[in-house]
Amino acid sequence: MLEKAQPGDTASLVVDRGLAFLIVANVIAVTLETVDEIYQAYAPAFTLFEIISVIIFSIEYLLRIWVSASNHTSRFDAPFRRRLSYMLSPSGMIDLLAILPAFLPFFTSVDLRWLRILRLLRMFKISHYSSALEDFFSAIYHERTAFAGALYLFCVTLFLSSALMYLVEHSAQPEVFSSIPETLWWSLITLTTVGYGDVAPITAIGKVIGGITAFMGVCVVALMTGIVASAFSSQVSRRQDLLEAEIMNALDDGVITEDELEKITELQNQLNLEDHHLKAILELVGQRNPQQSDKS
Repeated sequence: MLEKAQPGDTASLVVDRGLAFLIVANVIAVTLETVDEIYQAYAPAFTLFEIISVIIFSIEYLLRIWVSASNHTSRFDAPFRRRLSYMLSPSGMIDLLAILPAFLPFFTSVDLRWLRILRLLRMFKISHYSSALEDFFSAIYHERTAFAGALYLFCVTLFLSSALMYLVEHSAQPEVFSSIPETLWWSLITLTTVGYGDVAPITAIGKVIGGITAFMGVCVVALMTGIVASAFSSQVSRRQDLLEAEIMNALDDGVITEDELEKITELQNQLNLEDHHLKAILELVGQRNPQQSDKS
């Protein structure tokens, strides 16, 4: 019930949606608390909602620790090791941070603003029901070489443009381009195409350097964007290939067992494929392997 709901699992679906709603409500509540007029008017309601949320999240956390002993996909055999593995995992740490702010005031004096920021970490609990963060980091990891190369180009351009701009603009604007570290701010906002306008060159050579820096920024940012987009696309293709391979393996003997059907359904959920999409893939695999298709 605590894991992402499978099709037909009504109880798990209710738990998923209930916890997801509570997480979103917490983010909204923490945000509204920063408005003094709203907080002063509804302080008791905010406090009650926080207490209820902490109780629910604490129960969820303890239950996740308990049932992690039944996680047969874990590389550990001992229940204690499985539970410890969950507690030290990114998901376990996020679940712990979701309730930790409520207990910190009992042990130390913490600024209310820091507590609010820590409570905003609860939004990451959505990762239990969405693979967005996992997909993002996985995509970056698979394209880490290309991404590191683009990041290297960005850093080279950042420091080179800062040094050149400091060289030509320091005498004209010593209070703005007082040093290379100070000039890094201008270079960063120019390369990222933000361009706040609070710092700008006034000399002719400085404007030329600024134009080249802006152009390089567009190129590097576009390159990074393309790498990430391509990585996401490749990851979806790899999962679809894995789904097709699983279907081919299941059709090899002409019978799809319950375990094979469970794996296919799990991959279908990961790809967010509708039933008619899965049917189309089955037909495609059957066309590629007519013998297996005839058996099935």
